[in-house]
Amino acid sequence: MESSIKSYFYQSDRLGVLASTLCLIHCLATPLIFVSQTCAVTCCASAPIWWLGFDYFFLTISFISVRRSSQITKSTIMKYALSICWGLLFILILNESIEVYLVSKNLLYFVAIVLSGLHIYNLLSCQCNNKKCCTNSI
Repeated sequence: MESSIKSYFYQSDRLGVLASTLCLIHCLATPLIFVSQTCAVTCCASAPIWWLGFDYFFLTISFISVRRSSQITKSTIMKYALSICWGLLFILILNESIEVYLVSKNLLYFVAIVLSGLHIYNLLSCQCNNKKCCTNSI
């Protein structure tokens, strides 16, 4: 039973790292792909809807992995850190879509990197074989 829980835990963190990293690559590639197009307000104003839909696809995958990792980790701080970071990512992506506030893309990149880093830390810090795994870690 314990090994199946560990397997489940590691898969959710790996999924989180993958989703966060792909999201970051998507966000960084968007301006580069559409830089040659003439833009009215922002660099990526003329990006197709299907391309912008990837933001919400990665956000959904990221939510699933944060939820699973938060359910299994024993570190209360890690649960909050993952959830808060995902919430910030959600707010920033939603704000980017509806353009309520002008926020630097660098903040979005930073939050995606932090979320990926939290998943990596959670994955690496919980590779132990005793019952005290993750109790003293972030």
